[in-house]
Amino acid sequence: MDGMLDISKSRPSYSADWGDYVSFAERLHEKLDEEGVDLLLIDTGDRIEGNGLYDASDPKGKYTRDIVKEQDIDVICIGNHELYHKSSSDSEYLITVPNSHGNYLASNLDILDPDSAERVPMAPRYKKFTTKNQGIRILAFGFLFDFTGNANNTFVEAVEKTVQQEWFLEAIHDREVDLFLIAGHVPLDAPEFHAIFKAIRQVQWDTPIQFFGGHTHIRDYIKFDSKAYALESGRYMETIGFMSITGLSTGGKTSMRPANFDATLAAPKFSRRYIDNNLFSFHHHTSLNSTTFPTRHGLNVSAMIASAREDLKLDHQFGCAPQDFWTNRAPFPHNHSIFSWLQQEVLPDIISDPDRKDTPRLAIVNTGGIRFDIFKGPFTIDTTYTISPFTSQFRYIKDIPFDIAKLLTRILNQEVPQILDIPSDLAVQMPISLKSHAAAFAPAPETLENHYGFASQMPLSNPGDTVLTPGYTTHDAGGEDGDDTLHEPLQFYRVPNVIEARISFPTSGAGSKEVRVEEPDTVDVVYLDFIERYVLLALKFLGMEYAVEDTEAYMEGRQLTGLIAEWVEGNWKGDC
Repeated sequence: MDGMLDISKSRPSYSADWGDYVSFAERLHEKLDEEGVDLLLIDTGDRIEGNGLYDASDPKGKYTRDIVKEQDIDVICIGNHELYHKSSSDSEYLITVPNSHGNYLASNLDILDPDSAERVPMAPRYKKFTTKNQGIRILAFGFLFDFTGNANNTFVEAVEKTVQQEWFLEAIHDREVDLFLIAGHVPLDAPEFHAIFKAIRQVQWDTPIQFFGGHTHIRDYIKFDSKAYALESGRYMETIGFMSITGLSTGGKTSMRPANFDATLAAPKFSRRYIDNNLFSFHHHTSLNSTTFPTRHGLNVSAMIASAREDLKLDHQFGCAPQDFWTNRAPFPHNHSIFSWLQQEVLPDIISDPDRKDTPRLAIVNTGGIRFDIFKGPFTIDTTYTISPFTSQFRYIKDIPFDIAKLLTRILNQEVPQILDIPSDLAVQMPISLKSHAAAFAPAPETLENHYGFASQMPLSNPGDTVLTPGYTTHDAGGEDGDDTLHEPLQFYRVPNVIEARISFPTSGAGSKEVRVEEPDTVDVVYLDFIERYVLLALKFLGMEYAVEDTEAYMEGRQLTGLIAEWVEGNWKGDC
């Protein structure tokens, strides 16, 4: 959910908040308990960073940790965002893990205890529990992909090594298990999940396995074998993923089985739905309405969110966006692309160090540093953190020959043959799985705004309906029937890993009809510190040896988030 406990009301299709989700879970529990069916809630990490509710508070997470704990989550694991900084991983260990009452699992993650400095598991490695209604015996684990960008107070063990450890092998040899449940901040088809699947299948050849994944921000569903499936539930709390498994063994609770039940022949059935996170969907699935749906608990949580927003002044307006700007729903370059806006308008205005303001510079920003779209209308404190929640600052290397510097973005964007391993999180992530989507092409520019505009959602449309709102149309291993609400398909586009802006370059022809930008002999290369490693590697590939010690702070103490807000305040004035 990336911190989005109160997702934008400007998008009705995804407008339910965490309090609504609490009500939804409680109403489903009531309904399913009457039917004798079990419901489990799973969270696969990245609960922090992503909007003002988390990022604008001091300390970060001051409000969100209390809000998140109000939901009764059965299995919870960590994401990479919790691990970038020592402060956030310490908070997970000291606050979120205890708040989870034994349901937080960390199968391949250790931390240095802030008090003892001893290396200890972040949370229990696994847990075994029995569901209350059907008596299904579940063995659950919580994994993180083989992440290497964590702060030095945490230790991520490679999954391939973890599944060879004695504790894991002993756990999976338990024969009194009806379902293995793997919650992981892991892409579904990644080697990490395949390693876990292989390890379990070597000792339990037919026990059902359910994986819940994350990290890639897509709706996705894959099949490992006839009794093992995996589900990923989109991004930014836009989607409630619903996985149904019927026909599981019920751990000897014979009252739940037909008289002729044979556990050795039973074939469980797996199915999935992607539920748009809005009240229309919640009302439909609980058979309730706006009066009967909310629970007292859910309303109280929504009130907590509203109070936190007021304390943080998240609706304070910096300016008024004149149009929508998209991360990957417009091609780059394009006048509706947020990256074209940054490259052409924002970066040239904000990237200027007083000590180097007259020096030509090449500013490089990774597109993954921009997390979300800008919608036409009020640009608030909350908007600022939603589009760029990170604390990255700028660094630079002075006086690099321009003939070398101008090749950097080509290398970082992998446009030339090379040996550099550029990570996927350098770029903004696509909210669809490209393995099952054809390349997307832009509508005509004059129709782009109307094509992408969000109207109020009509839920659970019938195939005969002619008017559909734009939204996700998922194609996964289960087919094309996973989306709970029918939508007009959205177009998504690949964007580069990084963009560059050329600033204060010399010109010629002043006073004439044609002013020409000249190439300088040398430039300052300015970049976000998050990509410093890759900038240095690219320079090395180009024959220029630089170390971290050769770099310096640029506009020391300034962050992209605040600089964007200042630009908006100075350039997008007026009432919305």
